Amino acid sequence: MAEATKKRKRDAEATRARILLAAKKEFAKSGLGGARVDEIAERANANKRMIYHYFGGKEDLFRAVLEEAYLDIRDAEQRLKLDDMPPREALEKLVRFTWSYYLKNPEFITLVNSENLHRAKHIKGLDTLRETTRGLVDMVSSILKRGEDSGDFRAGIDATQLNITIAAIGYYYLTNRFTGSFLFNRDLMEDTALKDRIDFNVDTIMRLVAVDAAP
Repeated sequence: MAEATKKRKRDAEATRARILLAAKKEFAKSGLGGARVDEIAERANANKRMIYHYFGGKEDLFRAVLEEAYLDIRDAEQRLKLDDMPPREALEKLVRFTWSYYLKNPEFITLVNSENLHRAKHIKGLDTLRETTRGLVDMVSSILKRGEDSGDFRAGIDATQLNITIAAIGYYYLTNRFTGSFLFNRDLMEDTALKDRIDFNVDTIMRLVAVDAAP
């Protein structure tokens, strides 16, 4: 009996995971308004009744997808173990990781774009996201403090502002890759262009925090 209960639990968890993955792809492709529950069910090899059972309506499912997406990147950042590295190495690794994560998880960017169109309506009330984001800010604050103590970084850098900048210099490039490729007459997604960009991002951030960058 206990084994049967465990199996049902495993099956339910697997079904829920398939639905979340399918929903992430559908919401990333079509946004909340254009996404179809029928399509999500087909992608997940499930049925609509199961989706409503596990998540409620389409907006509830969208909220669950967003929560998982944010928690995934926050968890991956924590697994970098940056507190164990020298401050310059730690900060560079975070910059390179952020860029790499965006490239490997394009759905994350489109989901965030979609939620911004809804003015963060669906993530409001998800205290888990605020808690994990505080963890990221605390981690960067620790890196900055260690860098200040070692003489590598200047004092008074706002960790929240730095986090926003690290995200922005990669996020903007990728969300504007199509218009940028046309306007600047270069393929922004070509391998050499991507390498040049992350090298530029790292150089920008390191110069920003360097002692000789102080006004």
